Amino acid sequence: MSLDTAPTGPKAAEERVGAKPTGNGGRYSAQSRLGGHAPRTERTGRALPFDDPRHLQAHQWMVEEAYILDAQNYEDWLDLLTEDIHYIMPVRVTTALTAGFDSAPHMAHFDENKYSLSRRVARFLTEHAWTEDPPSRLRHHVTNVRTFATPNEGEIVVDTAVLLYRSRGDVREASVISAGREDLLRRGGEGWQLARRTILVDDSVLRTQNLAVFL
Repeated sequence: MSLDTAPTGPKAAEERVGAKPTGNGGRYSAQSRLGGHAPRTERTGRALPFDDPRHLQAHQWMVEEAYILDAQNYEDWLDLLTEDIHYIMPVRVTTALTAGFDSAPHMAHFDENKYSLSRRVARFLTEHAWTEDPPSRLRHHVTNVRTFATPNEGEIVVDTAVLLYRSRGDVREASVISAGREDLLRRGGEGWQLARRTILVDDSVLRTQNLAVFL
């Protein structure tokens, strides 16, 4: 087939790189850890009642994590993560209503595992972390917490809305990042730990000086 007659578009592009189906019926490249459009973690049934012990524990976990991130105690934050953590923040794009997706396939601001996150934290602790010296003043506002059961009894899905207020220095205006998060919490020997976080920011263009922070 000539280049002039070759099929075009996202679907054709995925087929050319060896796409395979995902659990949610979408498609993604076999070469991509991120996946096509950050497929959602499987959940069962409706949201858990607010008085369910799992919801109460998850809500407390989210609040405690927010305080740790505000204080920039990133070494303590790493202890909240499982060894197989997948931390992803897809790039949002503006598309037509009928497109069926609103994030760029195979593109992400973050696409991290435990090792890469620990390397980021290690750099923050050195004298070369000029993007955060002087450090930012952070406030993570976490709301709209909903929890869902999963097929695995020791795991729950937690949906939250997060608003990050960030101020650094005395001249620049403060920046605000609004996002929705889908987290997978896994119960371990020391309580709940974060096994997966998908962050969907509400802007296609981030209006902050850098991403030397965690959401």
